Amino acid sequence: MASKALISIGLIVLSLAVLTAWRSARNEAMAEAAFPPEGHILDVDGIAVHAVVMGEGPDVVLIHGSSGNTRDMTFALAPILAQNFRVIVFDRPGLGYSESFNPNGETIIEQADILQRAAAQLGADKPIVSGQSYGGSVSLAWAVTRPDNISALVLIAPAAIPWETPLDGFNRLASTTAGNALALPLISSFIPDWYVTQALDRVFAPQAAPKGYAEHFGPGLTIRQGSMHANAKQRANLLDEITRLQPRYSEISVPTEIVHGTADDTVGLEWHSERLIDQIPGAELIELPGIGHMPQVVAAPEVAAAIYRAAQRAGLR
Repeated sequence: MASKALISIGLIVLSLAVLTAWRSARNEAMAEAAFPPEGHILDVDGIAVHAVVMGEGPDVVLIHGSSGNTRDMTFALAPILAQNFRVIVFDRPGLGYSESFNPNGETIIEQADILQRAAAQLGADKPIVSGQSYGGSVSLAWAVTRPDNISALVLIAPAAIPWETPLDGFNRLASTTAGNALALPLISSFIPDWYVTQALDRVFAPQAAPKGYAEHFGPGLTIRQGSMHANAKQRANLLDEITRLQPRYSEISVPTEIVHGTADDTVGLEWHSERLIDQIPGAELIELPGIGHMPQVVAAPEVAAAIYRAAQRAGLR
């Protein structure tokens, strides 16, 4: 009897594993069909980097945050900027349609390096660089480590100052090999649409995700197994990387604008940006009253104005 019970349990587990793998592959294929690359794929020394290019004028590179992709920037901010600039929007490594290349998680310095080389491949040797949240961390790494390849820096709600709160449980699990193998396929297979919609609203709080944002952004791209694992590994390493980078902020010499919402509970204004302006010579801070963590979407004109000011300060407009 015991052996029959074990066989039955084994068959149930096997069936669940097969069903999960099938649903995960199906859901990911559906997400990629519904939300294909917006731009084209560059080959940067054998590594695929997805880039969207629009507009004409001085070059601006936009770098999305955690769990994002190019569509986060192309929903509102990039079209506004494209009226006066040539805008280059990248998927960060492992997210969207850019390839992951470090099995331990791409560092912010590695990401800045490959995105800078991708920009140069497009003829943008010295662009304005603007990043949101985690993308702000990558932008800071770009300004510190690639000073000859940047003309101005615009940071949007940047994760910039070492923090004291621990990494959340989901990303701790998702960054591990076991979590990637066991937990993430279940999420990509069975997570309901309503949960994803609620998660978007939590990111935007106290605002809600604007009408049409989810349909443009493609949340299904974010909950692909590989994207969740890559994102979690990067998040798990970020605190140590910021701790090492922070002492070099004083080396940043390009015009710097920082845009941050006063109601941001994800990356706090007082902890990050209000401290950061004292560490970058000549940095200017624009506070957006009542705005949460997503100014590039809900306050895109104000962010675009900051980028325009940075261009003026750099002598590009």
